[in-house]
Amino acid sequence: MPPRSCWITHQLKKKIDLRKAARSRACTVRIPGVCNHNPETSVLAHYRLAGTCGTAIKPHDMQGAIACSACHDAIDGRTKTDYEHDSLLLMHAEGVFRTLAIWRDEEFI
Repeated sequence: MPPRSCWITHQLKKKIDLRKAARSRACTVRIPGVCNHNPETSVLAHYRLAGTCGTAIKPHDMQGAIACSACHDAIDGRTKTDYEHDSLLLMHAEGVFRTLAIWRDEEFI
């Protein structure tokens, strides 16, 4: 069994709601020409990776990027852009990595 201090830290980290933590933060997806740079519209945009999600099943919150409403709409296909699908996937994935770095720096993970 890990030391008690590690166990307590683990329990505290476990209670963080990453979807709520994403609110009012700068967008990490930052699609050029699309991003509205408005933290008031930020949400956690889940990256859909085969094997981690399905019909009506969202991926784990650790697979999410902090995204403004404009970037979220673009990566979910609700708005059309000049970017190819693969480019949007890459920008979303990079946003997930930037978001993970934020969560790590803030000791959420």
